[in-house]
Amino acid sequence: MAKKAKKQTARGRKQDRARVAGGQDYEVSYEAKKTGRSAASVKKAVKKVGNSRNQVEKRLGSVIKKSLGTTRSRSR
Repeated sequence: MAKKAKKQTARGRKQDRARVAGGQDYEVSYEAKKTGRSAASVKKAVKKVGNSRNQVEKRLGSVIKKSLGTTRSRSR
């Protein structure tokens, strides 16, 4: 009797999203654009704190701005 294949989960994908691959130009440029810093500073941050996206963003001191436009509160 053949062994059953292991059930695949989405765990790997979730883990990948939480990491910054310092050697991957796409990942570095994405994080640089997201944080408003240079690619070199992102690479330095990855070397210093590791590849955890949260730690890299904390190291860079980034404030992620959402471009939702200006919103005004309406008074009635």
